[in-house]
Amino acid sequence: MDKSSGLDKSGVSQPDKSDRSILLVVKGGSIVFAGTLFGYGCQLLTGILLTRLLGAEQFGLYKVAVTAGEIAAGFALLGMEYAMVRFVSLFASRGDMERLRGTLQVGMGLVALSSLLIGAGLFALATPLALYMFHEPRLIPLLRLASLIVPFLTLSRVLASATRGFNKMQYATGAQQIAQPLIRLILIAPLVLIGLTAGKAMIPYIVGVFATCALLLYFLDHLFPLRRPLQTARRDARGLMLFSLPAYFSTLLDTFGPNLQTVLLGSLNTIATVGIFAAAAQVSMASSMFNQSIGTTSSPIVSELHGQGDREQMAHFYQTTTKWMFTANLPVFLIVLLLSEPILAIFGKEFVEGSTALTILALANLVIAAAGISDGVLAMTGNTPVKLANSAAQAVFTIGLGFMLIPRWGALGAAVSVLVTAMVVNLLRVSEVFVLFRMLPYHLSIIKPATAGLAALAIGWLSRQLFHTGTHLVIAVMNAFAILAIYVSMILLLGLSPEDRAVFAHFRRRVATAFSRR
Repeated sequence: MDKSSGLDKSGVSQPDKSDRSILLVVKGGSIVFAGTLFGYGCQLLTGILLTRLLGAEQFGLYKVAVTAGEIAAGFALLGMEYAMVRFVSLFASRGDMERLRGTLQVGMGLVALSSLLIGAGLFALATPLALYMFHEPRLIPLLRLASLIVPFLTLSRVLASATRGFNKMQYATGAQQIAQPLIRLILIAPLVLIGLTAGKAMIPYIVGVFATCALLLYFLDHLFPLRRPLQTARRDARGLMLFSLPAYFSTLLDTFGPNLQTVLLGSLNTIATVGIFAAAAQVSMASSMFNQSIGTTSSPIVSELHGQGDREQMAHFYQTTTKWMFTANLPVFLIVLLLSEPILAIFGKEFVEGSTALTILALANLVIAAAGISDGVLAMTGNTPVKLANSAAQAVFTIGLGFMLIPRWGALGAAVSVLVTAMVVNLLRVSEVFVLFRMLPYHLSIIKPATAGLAALAIGWLSRQLFHTGTHLVIAVMNAFAILAIYVSMILLLGLSPEDRAVFAHFRRRVATAFSRR
């Protein structure tokens, strides 16, 4: 390649060094986003089926049981999700196979043992939790069913993180975002014929978790064969735990964050309110999909850039990913802001009362997007104690605001507590990254999506006034497409940044290559 011109031997322009990490996150992020979008579609269809067939109260019972299993899995993870991504990425890039093998053995072994113990604990505590915390005896068998998934749910998350450490996003995406939700959706259909209850609805969830764990184990073995003598590995359990323990408490608090709302609603309000809030939260996930895709893909890249000491590249990467996250989230927030009632009417008339809560949750996701990958930067640069402090603040705000607001306002109070917590914690994260690395997530180019958003909001508001959407789904869909069309048109009219053009050029090359091969 001609270094001065950036051309390869064929004369085709190649991305320079400043664009390579961007293109890498685009490649991985597009895989994760496509899988997440498919998974979200399956989960949304599953949620609609469950809410319409179960009603708010039975759906609330189901949601409390599933949440209990996920919280128990968070306890059993021991912080290994972040440890696997960081150390697998680090040792794989260095070619240190012995340390890589040891990291996988220690991480998987510790998590398997802890998940068995915690799963057994949830099974044993099912009765007191159901009777004294939620005051609902119907939860006892559901919590016992949820305890069965804890070892498999925990191990699957560690296996997924290990595959991401190899910068292979397609494996975790295929198992967690495609296979698992698709299995759940398919298995619900025959249960409808025999009468669906909260207990029967747990069966597809459990089978999906089992299948995901098996798939991820197969994929990891394909990437890095696991059937090798134990003595061929260099195990540093102490170093792994020193990194993972702060991340453990942080991850535990992060796991509690979204799930605490379900627990607090179930104990301080009614089970039916849990169902309404769960439906609103499921819709609001649409605005967090792109955040998760970028955050997941960027973690090993941040780790590598920090290891190389390339501060300038890391700052550029930080600002670009933040702009993309904000750009993708803004139109989703606008659609929810203007059309929350017809969106929730899909789940049933009794769920429409959660429309204000849905709007607040969407705003919270926009706040999180505006902070970019600041949380990932803290974790992947070894600042896990700072991440832990942020997570502790998040838990304190969530619990404190929950106790103040949920008894009086129900689902609306839970949503307000999510928004206030998101504002405080993400302001902390952005400030900490600036203090540690003198990096801010914002660049002047972020003005363009903000301007496009204002134009789309004006057109969307006028359309709603003219056509009186109400809960009419067809008119709501038309309005949503109008908002998107105006937003995208304004973005293109205002012009693309060099990073955006590099991404589009990359995709054009990929498409041209695919057609030339045919």
